[in-house]
Amino acid sequence: MDRLDAAGIVLPGVEVRIVERCGSTNDLVFEANRAKPVLIAAEEQTAGRGRRGRRWHSAPGAGATFSLGCRINRPVRELAALSLVAGVAAARALRTLGTDARLKWPNDLVVDGAKLGGILVESRNRNQVAIGIGINCRADRALEGKVQRKVAHLNGSVSRNEVIRRIGLALLEAVGQFERNGLDGLRAEWESMDAHAGQRLRVRLADGRVLSGKAAGLRPDGALQLQTTKGMRSVTSGRVVSARVA
Repeated sequence: MDRLDAAGIVLPGVEVRIVERCGSTNDLVFEANRAKPVLIAAEEQTAGRGRRGRRWHSAPGAGATFSLGCRINRPVRELAALSLVAGVAAARALRTLGTDARLKWPNDLVVDGAKLGGILVESRNRNQVAIGIGINCRADRALEGKVQRKVAHLNGSVSRNEVIRRIGLALLEAVGQFERNGLDGLRAEWESMDAHAGQRLRVRLADGRVLSGKAAGLRPDGALQLQTTKGMRSVTSGRVVSARVA
């Protein structure tokens, strides 16, 4: 098993820390409460989180699990789009490693429909954010049984340090773009990597209802647009539960 090493994850202007075991790297980032960016990676997370309290599963040494903590100079109402920004950054980086990563709204990275990674963005004190990312780097036979879905992983030829370094660099670049131009500067790129572009989707809304329609890209605020039988609908909070070619 390749070991995480801060010396292999050098990022300009960012303090990099490695921990052997923790509950959540997002929580550690908030505890650090630094004015300057900090990236914390863990060999093992015991309480990793996904959206809406779902658990993020990863065996020790099998994934790249880390969080970037920073302050974002954009209005608070725009921070919900940061998971899309982080998705673009992670997909950019993974593609430089030869992985055809695509994006599943709002916060998943997929390869051929199988989940490769996930993103959880949390904010506190107005503009302090933690961008948590988990990438499956090694095959873990038990993982699909735990999550009850198809799972993808990197081929193992690249070290986890390099995976984190490249995604970290891409995150810094994408966050800079977001601070300058908001989501507008990245929305077209997200749509170009949309795993479900033009497909018929079923989306479970936050209140439990299911909305069906054809994927029609993003609204300027990052909401998912669906062309339904009753016209265009926008989804700000929900989960894609099924997709098929239209």
